[in-house]
Amino acid sequence: MNNSRKLVDTIVEAIQEKKGQGITIADLREIDGSICNYFVICQGNSPSQINAIAESVYLIAKKKLGEMPVHEAGLQNLQWVAIDYGDVVVHIFLPDVREFYDLDNLWEDAKLEQIEDID
Repeated sequence: MNNSRKLVDTIVEAIQEKKGQGITIADLREIDGSICNYFVICQGNSPSQINAIAESVYLIAKKKLGEMPVHEAGLQNLQWVAIDYGDVVVHIFLPDVREFYDLDNLWEDAKLEQIEDID
């Protein structure tokens, strides 16, 4: 398993730990001009849940893999948080913001993997 995919799996685990929903993994490795190898997209139902998911991603990626983000954005308003790990970018949305930006369908040539929600 490559390092990018190991990071993706760790991020998914971190999202699920805080009950993040609608997890989609977009594999962008075959897309010309893509900015990274993977997008991990999910949503939380409130700004506080988005903050908890972002914190979980940060802590678990650091603890398990020693990975630190290159950049983070959106932690001020907590409607759309992006955490950039270089090869993997995590997007955590409020549901209506996710629907508006529709990142899941932006890269239409990408292979999309839906992760089942944990209740």
